[in-house]
Amino acid sequence: MSNTTGYLESKSHYPILDGLRGVASIVVIVFHCFEAFTLGNPNVQIINHGYIAVDFFFLLSGFVVAYAYDDRWGKMTQWDFYKRRLVRLQPMVVMGSLIGAALFYFQAGHTFPLIASTPVWKLFLIMVIGATLIPVPISMDIRGWQEMHPLDGPGWSLFFEYIGNILYASLVRHFNKKVLSIFVALAGGLMIGYLVLGKRGDLIGGWSLNQEQLFIGFTRLLYPFFAGVLLCRMGKLIHIKNAFWVCSGLLLLIFSLPRFGDPQHTWMNGIYESIAVIVFFPLIVSMGAGGHLHNEKSAKICKFLGEISYPLYITHYPLIYIFTAWVIDKKIPLGPQGLIVGLLLVITGISIAYLCLKYYDEPVREWLKNKFLVKKINPDQ
Repeated sequence: MSNTTGYLESKSHYPILDGLRGVASIVVIVFHCFEAFTLGNPNVQIINHGYIAVDFFFLLSGFVVAYAYDDRWGKMTQWDFYKRRLVRLQPMVVMGSLIGAALFYFQAGHTFPLIASTPVWKLFLIMVIGATLIPVPISMDIRGWQEMHPLDGPGWSLFFEYIGNILYASLVRHFNKKVLSIFVALAGGLMIGYLVLGKRGDLIGGWSLNQEQLFIGFTRLLYPFFAGVLLCRMGKLIHIKNAFWVCSGLLLLIFSLPRFGDPQHTWMNGIYESIAVIVFFPLIVSMGAGGHLHNEKSAKICKFLGEISYPLYITHYPLIYIFTAWVIDKKIPLGPQGLIVGLLLVITGISIAYLCLKYYDEPVREWLKNKFLVKKINPDQ
């Protein structure tokens, strides 16, 4: 057998987009730390709109998927595409479920009343199901938050990420720009309608296996993911100086602005989030994709942030469960003690993500690539 392979090599990355993904991931973990002090009251949440980082991730994913695969259909089958996405995403899904199980009983308390009564066999069952990313029904909840992935909450967005990939490979990749534009416009209209006319006026939700939460999840997925695909196909990139730092600043500003309006005027916040996701996020991705890194320091920062972004996002939440239970059960105020412990959590989360990346994710993905993606070619055939 020849060493020649039929493997489709990965294309070069957009390093600034990798860096922006890392920036958004760090915002998510900081947002979740602050959320422990204001749980249930988004009106006073610090880094108020940190949750729409998920919608930014969806937009980035659509853009990157289109860039990586739009011109490869014919060289690969649908199953080839699914295998490549599974190799890229699934190892850390498994790790997130394992870490969630390992830390589960440390989260017991008044905040999570079901934990103390959950037997080990049921924890193990939920861990195995979580490793497959199959959502569990509310009746199988073991925490009390009705999550479809109760050991690792962010798994809900990966569940929808997979749905986005399936829709792309089975249907949307066949759309021309006109049809895709109509599809994206309708999805944007759905998002605006939900945000402006709905009761909440925000994009919080999507993590439970019921009608309401599934509707929120699909609303959050459809516009940004396929707007990312359309953005890539249009190729309208914006070229500015210091793109990474400008785009990072814009993201931090969008995530950090306080909630608009009061509980009687939720449409005001709905308009803000509509503009952020539908207008500003595509502009930021266009600037990030069109920008260049002109010094080694910025390149190293983007590389590091890009590498840890996904491991950080998918492994940090078991730590948040512990932190949230501590803050609520002990009635910890938002002060020096809580901030110091929160900072230590962020540092620990980044460290765990880096260790998972280097000693688990990269080696496992390399093994899976060689096992399932590289095809040996017999020169005598």
